[in-house]
Amino acid sequence: MAGFAVVGLVLGWLLRPVSVAVNGTAPTVSWLPAVTLLFVALIVGWLAWSTFRTVHRRRGHLEPHHAVNRLVLAKACTLGGALVAGAYAGYAISWVGLTEALLARERMLHAALAALAGAALVVGALLLERACRTRRDDR
Repeated sequence: MAGFAVVGLVLGWLLRPVSVAVNGTAPTVSWLPAVTLLFVALIVGWLAWSTFRTVHRRRGHLEPHHAVNRLVLAKACTLGGALVAGAYAGYAISWVGLTEALLARERMLHAALAALAGAALVVGALLLERACRTRRDDR
């Protein structure tokens, strides 16, 4: 997971200078990525809470294929969220010190919020992964 975050950080940091060299302008970041990532993080977090409540609080059980599906979703969201959070954080960092550029503060703010939403997705996915663990006394 940390490796994915570092790769995303480096790629996000390189995006601005490469884009300026190729296109003459840096890409803008809208509110949509941050809102979408936050929405997915809320869904994964709700699924983690629901799974934890079912398995650990009510002492119920999940069907094996449901548990595996949730575990795979958690793993994918953990790695994908780390990569996306790192990329948006790297893009935001690449704007530090360039506040005189057109729309620099807006790009930095939107990228930073998207990075925070990606981190929230990672947290929700880790909680879902933990909720999928069975009890020690469970056969």
